[in-house]
Amino acid sequence: MRAQIPTGTLTEVMGFGRNPSGLAMHLYVPTRIAGRPAILVAVHNCTSSGPEFFAATEFAQLADSHGFIVVYPTATRPGSCYDVSSPETLRNGGGSDSAAIVSMVEYVTRHGGDPERVYVTGASSGAMMTNVLLGAYPDVFQAGAPFMGVPFGCFATFDGSSWNSDCADGRIVKTAREWGDLVRAAYPGFAGTRPRVQLWHGTEDDILRYPNLDESVKQWTDVLATGERPCLVDHPEPGWTRTRFGTADPWAPVEAISLRGFGHDLPNPGMARRTIEFFGLTAD
Repeated sequence: MRAQIPTGTLTEVMGFGRNPSGLAMHLYVPTRIAGRPAILVAVHNCTSSGPEFFAATEFAQLADSHGFIVVYPTATRPGSCYDVSSPETLRNGGGSDSAAIVSMVEYVTRHGGDPERVYVTGASSGAMMTNVLLGAYPDVFQAGAPFMGVPFGCFATFDGSSWNSDCADGRIVKTAREWGDLVRAAYPGFAGTRPRVQLWHGTEDDILRYPNLDESVKQWTDVLATGERPCLVDHPEPGWTRTRFGTADPWAPVEAISLRGFGHDLPNPGMARRTIEFFGLTAD
């Protein structure tokens, strides 16, 4: 990487670019990186931070093994949740947290990261932001993996609040086309390839409830035009049900993983590896 960023340690980056909501950025560059490294954005949950997500998840260790760079944003508003509800964050180029995170990606690509291999994952509020980024910036990201999220636009509010109880509790139900239209409206006229999506959710989630998984599947199968009929259903681990749409191969356009008995505490050990395999990063 061309910037003078220490390797093998988490480093805060100041002045990375446009930052309308004042997010903080930390960067992990492994000691061994590919000549044109892929970029993974790893987005924390509420009450957490980029450094805490770095310490609590396996993405940095996987970067050491496979040579990609990890960006860890930090939300700086009270409660440390991301803006996944305002009109600005839900629109391409609109501003707020989604635009700030895209600026972080642009910083890394200016310094040698591969703009054709940019991926995003996150937990809870970070999962909701993952869906926001996939919907509003499909020209930036090649794939994403929200852990315990909600559909793009589900958390939208118009009264200035940042919490949507109907969405969190799984009470917002739409048709696949209605959900898909919310994504398409975020970037009118976009005609490129849409990012692939891997969705994770536990059946016992009591914060962002389990019905949000089905609604998310409806949304992304519509956006990616796979149809809602599965191409594969299997059980890669006890209690897991994995469903692929569009194709049965490991790089399906949409993959949903339902976790029986799991609550609001993802990702668990081993799940991060499944995600970077879905992204194709284990080949580096």
